[in-house]
Amino acid sequence: MKALKHALLASVLALSATLSPHSLLAQGADAAMLLHPPADSWPAYHGDYSGKRHSSLTEIAPHNVSNLTLAWAFQTGMSSDLKSSPILVDGILYFTIPDNIWAIDARTGHEIWHYTAPPNKAFHIGHRGVSILNGWIYYMSSDAHLLCLDARNGKVRWDVVVADYTKGQWATMAPLIIGKHVLVGVSGDFDNLQGFVRSIDADTGATQWQWNATAPPNTPGQTTGGNAWLTGTYDPVLNLVYWGTGNPSPVLNGKPRPGDNLYTCSIVALNPETGKLVWAFQPSPHDTHDWDAVEIPILVDGDFHGQPRKMLLQASRNGHFFVLDRTTGKNLLTTTFGPVNWTLGIDKDGRPIPNPAKEPAPDGRLIAPDEAGLTNYRSPSFDPKTGLMIVSAAPSYSIYFAKPADGTYGWAGADYSLWSKGVIEAIDYQTGKIRWSHDLGEGRSGAGILTTDSGLTFTGDNNGNFLALDTSTGKTLWHAGSGAHILSPPITYELDGHQVVLTSSGSVVFAWSLPLSGEVRSSGRKNSN
Repeated sequence: MKALKHALLASVLALSATLSPHSLLAQGADAAMLLHPPADSWPAYHGDYSGKRHSSLTEIAPHNVSNLTLAWAFQTGMSSDLKSSPILVDGILYFTIPDNIWAIDARTGHEIWHYTAPPNKAFHIGHRGVSILNGWIYYMSSDAHLLCLDARNGKVRWDVVVADYTKGQWATMAPLIIGKHVLVGVSGDFDNLQGFVRSIDADTGATQWQWNATAPPNTPGQTTGGNAWLTGTYDPVLNLVYWGTGNPSPVLNGKPRPGDNLYTCSIVALNPETGKLVWAFQPSPHDTHDWDAVEIPILVDGDFHGQPRKMLLQASRNGHFFVLDRTTGKNLLTTTFGPVNWTLGIDKDGRPIPNPAKEPAPDGRLIAPDEAGLTNYRSPSFDPKTGLMIVSAAPSYSIYFAKPADGTYGWAGADYSLWSKGVIEAIDYQTGKIRWSHDLGEGRSGAGILTTDSGLTFTGDNNGNFLALDTSTGKTLWHAGSGAHILSPPITYELDGHQVVLTSSGSVVFAWSLPLSGEVRSSGRKNSN
């Protein structure tokens, strides 16, 4: 009888351990996992803190990528396009569109739960995903709330207001989690509002600190704007978080806001414990073309011109490629990666010098690139083996107008895109020169980039094709038509010992892997050793 009681107790304990979310989910998504993500996870927006969006997985390689097979597809059933980067923890994928979060089984593509936010009238331009810590999901709603939800079932634990959407700010970003800090920012440049990065306590939702990019609205002689609407990166050794900020406002009329307009269109380094500004670099001083500098600041360690460096790389919306020493913010390299016609040169600090003659004017100004930029939200990737930063670029031209009647509030002018084309560019970070380019056709792709140690670059083209390119040459090795426009970055992870590539287009998520048996996968495993 005693033995039976012990057996029953053991069974109950085992069942409890199976059902408890904090034994299943929390153990796999703690702070240590975010610092060193294992191969069977993609636990944050960039995969890890560096922003490289590069995987060490090698099972899928140039010699077998043409054999990729669709494992499953998941249809959201919504009209909104997927722009989010999914995260993966303990075999569960989490991804979003505005006002919706899904948790699905990564092995089958079957839905586990679906959260729908209350109806709201905020701007629903898109959504880029959620973050996770200790069994809790963190989600910025379209109306600029931060929600903490139970990763088991999507039930809301707490909900705090980050910004007032009725004043013109909204949210699209995936939070960045560092320790117990949930770092968030908001979007919105249709109104003259203050941009910021805020740290919120992961357990309680209380504000810990806020760093303001600009002064409060209506401060005499000061600009507004500087919204931080994409996820930043983090160096745990220097304990610095890096974030790009948005354009100043009024957007196209620079006359009411003379000077550089710090800290708009800037890359800033902040202390994650206090929010104190450590250094700042401004890619677009006194911007008048909507070229915010929120593009992903990629963190790379290595030699630069023979000297060991901790670097920060950014391909910026204004058409310039920057290499910075991320310890000090000192500029190491500034160059362009496509047609640019708005500068008078580069100043002593490595910043482009705006040409006043290229500011929007009543009779129009021909500008390259256009308002959407030479690149934008599309995540780039850095391949350590080749030293290449792979960027989804869009050479383009537009005409900008501004006249006194446009006023000093919000957009304050007009712009019209004339022409653009999509191209994947491989930038050598030592020189800034383009080593290869892969033409995607007229228009521009919305796809981000993923590179792997096997020498593959995954992305998408303007016609809805998923692509696998040779990272060394840009040659197409595999493609598959998706039937819709691609607006999200691919991710990859290992599941049950085998590599999976996850892509999305339109409202559908696709999981790709090598065939389950036979020579193809066997040869892939051999290649990965």
